[in-house]
Amino acid sequence: MDNGIKNGAEAITVSALNCIDLSSTDTHQSVSLLKQACLDCGFFYVVNHGITEQFMDEVFSQSRRMFSLPLSEKMKLLRNKKHRGYTPVLDEHLDHENQVHVGDYKEGYYIGVEVAEDDPKAEKPFYGPNVWPVPDILPGWRETMEEFHRQALEVAKAVARLIALALDLDVHFFDKQEMLGEAIATLRLLHYEGKISDPSNGIFGAGAHSDFGLITLLATDDVLGLQICKDKDAQPQLWEYVAPVKGAFIVNLGDMLERWSNCIFKSTLHRVVGNGRERYSIAYFIEPSHDCLVECLPSCKSENNPPKFPPILCQTYLSQRYSDTHADLTTYGENKK
Repeated sequence: MDNGIKNGAEAITVSALNCIDLSSTDTHQSVSLLKQACLDCGFFYVVNHGITEQFMDEVFSQSRRMFSLPLSEKMKLLRNKKHRGYTPVLDEHLDHENQVHVGDYKEGYYIGVEVAEDDPKAEKPFYGPNVWPVPDILPGWRETMEEFHRQALEVAKAVARLIALALDLDVHFFDKQEMLGEAIATLRLLHYEGKISDPSNGIFGAGAHSDFGLITLLATDDVLGLQICKDKDAQPQLWEYVAPVKGAFIVNLGDMLERWSNCIFKSTLHRVVGNGRERYSIAYFIEPSHDCLVECLPSCKSENNPPKFPPILCQTYLSQRYSDTHADLTTYGENKK
């Protein structure tokens, strides 16, 4: 896909992103490509990541089945205080400056790390039992999502090892128990119903935002919609589309990694603009453990470049970010089952 795409009468710009082959034995080249992307825009593709296209197709098929349920059925699966379960259209409000009247025109479904309710770890903000549809309604759905969750975690860890090398750290820096050894890993299915966005009036599939955590893996269908803004301070802002690539993950850095790297690596503003076509995507958010202290990495500070942020616990940071962007559950009243 090149920069000559037309969207109706309007020409659109598609961003050229680096592509990292996770099966490559040339680690030096992979790290070089990734580092260039992290310094430039914080977005890149990964291919040959080990998850088969056949299985990805199954995950998308199961996602469509769930979103095609009647709203009354989906509301029985409404997200809980641990951010597990269904999120209705307009539940999330990512860009308070431009989305003046309404939130995002998308629905979603959160699936986190499965921890039994009687497990002491379930007391942590982002651990606990998931909200699952009953098997009679969606047979095989839970098994598919749990398997994808497991496989995506391995992909995320492989990307994190390259990021560690790009930051002049030990290759296994992020593999430590207090980091990705007990990761907060969240799968989120997303469905955009086909509403046409109107940026001038604050109507978006997903408002402009940067992700909260370490990195995000994103798989999409073939419908254009994701846009990135490489320079959030530019006036006017320039938005470029990210082209879907079959079999690839689009990877982006989150605010936590920007904070960790003392703003050397970039967490880039992005949004989803609807063009009237239905769109599905699958996001996988990876963050360090609840008790991980996020403080400036040793390779990212110096006498002339002191830390820009105070240390903060991962769970404290994430809890605040989720609270800032989601509707209060009391909004749904009797629909909360």
